Amino acid sequence: MTSHCLTGECGARTRACRVGTPADARRSCAEKRREESRRCTQNCLRHAAVLLALAAAMLSGCAHKTHARKFASPAAPAPAPKIGDTQTGLASWYGYPYHGRAAANGEIYDMETLVAAHRTLPFNTWVRVVNVSNSKSVDVRIIDRGPFVDGRVIDLSHAAARSIDLLGPGVGPVRLEVIRLPQTMEPAIFAVQVGAFRSRQNADRLRDAMAALYGAARVVERHGNPDLWRVLVGAEATIDAAGALAERIHAESGEKNGFVVRLDFE
Repeated sequence: MTSHCLTGECGARTRACRVGTPADARRSCAEKRREESRRCTQNCLRHAAVLLALAAAMLSGCAHKTHARKFASPAAPAPAPKIGDTQTGLASWYGYPYHGRAAANGEIYDMETLVAAHRTLPFNTWVRVVNVSNSKSVDVRIIDRGPFVDGRVIDLSHAAARSIDLLGPGVGPVRLEVIRLPQTMEPAIFAVQVGAFRSRQNADRLRDAMAALYGAARVVERHGNPDLWRVLVGAEATIDAAGALAERIHAESGEKNGFVVRLDFE
């Protein structure tokens, strides 16, 4: 919408009665000019009010974004996992196309070794996995991140799944127990994974949108065939804080596929 105040149309309308007007109509024309001028002035005032409102809204939005960027810094490190910690849920297993490709910790994933993926345990943590359907167990070392399916707590290698008769079903109920911790552990910081894309551009777009709203977001490559680009939001000190962020993202954006994950720094 273009304002008469900016185009000068009010002045043009006023000048239109100044030339070529019969004498007996000049008084009526002057009245029309005054009325036109009054209406134009009112329009200008209304337009100015709209501009001021828009400016205030933009400033408010900027202030909100600035505030959002501040909350992302973690306050204190999360307590380290302990030997004997347990977790229950569903286990699955994965092989190709990830076999022979780099896992999240950088080593090459070999599906015939006893390794696994977990969303939050430190790399090189050893976990005993018990298939609650048959009481068979296997010890695995955490080298990767996942699974990113609701209800699942661990992704086993092909060899580990075979050891507890999970290959056929593909998914089954398990109980996890931490049996050995890595000698050194990086400070724990947690984020929310909100998406995984084959297109880096799509991942970048979501990352930018989430960073504008929540102050911290990054894209992490997951090697495979094809490669996937994971979008991680936030940098929280505890799993509970990251869970609260996941709930906030769900409430505000409608994003349902949010998983709390450990941030791994290269």
